Amino acid sequence: MSDLSAFIAPTELVRGLLALQQQDPALVAIKDARSGVYRWVNPAMQAWLAADGRPVVGLADRDLLSPAECALLRAADQRALAAPAETLGPDGLAGVPDEHRFERQGRRQVFRAWRLVLPGLDSAAGPHLLTVWRDAAEAERLGEQLRDSLAHIERQQAAIELMRREHAQGMDRPSELFRREHFEEHLRREVALSQREEREFALVLISIDRSDELRATQGQPALQRVVESMGELMRRNTRAMDVLAQLGDDLFAILFSGVGLATAHARAEQLRRACATQIVVQGGVPVRFEISAGVASFPHTAQTLEAVGEAARQALRDARERGGNQVALARIRLPEAG
Repeated sequence: MSDLSAFIAPTELVRGLLALQQQDPALVAIKDARSGVYRWVNPAMQAWLAADGRPVVGLADRDLLSPAECALLRAADQRALAAPAETLGPDGLAGVPDEHRFERQGRRQVFRAWRLVLPGLDSAAGPHLLTVWRDAAEAERLGEQLRDSLAHIERQQAAIELMRREHAQGMDRPSELFRREHFEEHLRREVALSQREEREFALVLISIDRSDELRATQGQPALQRVVESMGELMRRNTRAMDVLAQLGDDLFAILFSGVGLATAHARAEQLRRACATQIVVQGGVPVRFEISAGVASFPHTAQTLEAVGEAARQALRDARERGGNQVALARIRLPEAG
């Protein structure tokens, strides 16, 4: 092996390659594009190409590998020479990706590789190829572990939902969120009670951010899992006396009885944070989501049923127009001057 910094002028590319020399299991080499002769290899590539320890620099693939392996690498070299750089390889360097599969001593080896065409080292020299290989077996193993973990989470979520439904059957709180007509009846009763007893309550309207995009990219079942998760998170972050509802496909509401604007905002913010960190799994794929919320209260922002609802809707619109993933307060109604 020759010193790489002497082989090519110091650039960001060289600094990246010098760093790659220290990475295991990255295999790095530079070869003459026309002859296939290796001009420089790092220790990992040296060990892979020549298990007997003979120097690789100055030799070509045909001197080191079987005819089948040599043909595979030569074809990959030609593809790299003919194709433009399409993607980013390790450390942000542009290169042409490829994959190599070998059978050695009864063991399969898979490498994810990329190649970068380098200009000639002098005016008479032709192009050279920088090649970087990474062992894909470890990445495949980690990917399998991740898939197993996601499947386990999905099974746990289904079991928790079943337990919640069974537990809720013996409690006063309903197992399902109220629908619009039932929620509006609760809201009318709360307004009448608050007017009669001169107490406060808060209304929070919540929407799932970018639900149409979620449905389009991950499918209706994924959105349904998010909706189910929303119901569970709403229950965890409210009291048994609070009224929870689903008003539409991606629209929810919470009626905080006897709670003022500041407290309702704090609880809505707690729910927002819980949603932002929640992961649901659908079909082995993790799904994340965010919400926007608008908070209004009686009597601080409005003193009628219609006015409270409109104040909460406007606050929700404000939260979504600001980019979502936030809680907005309705405007507080100031007393008119006498």
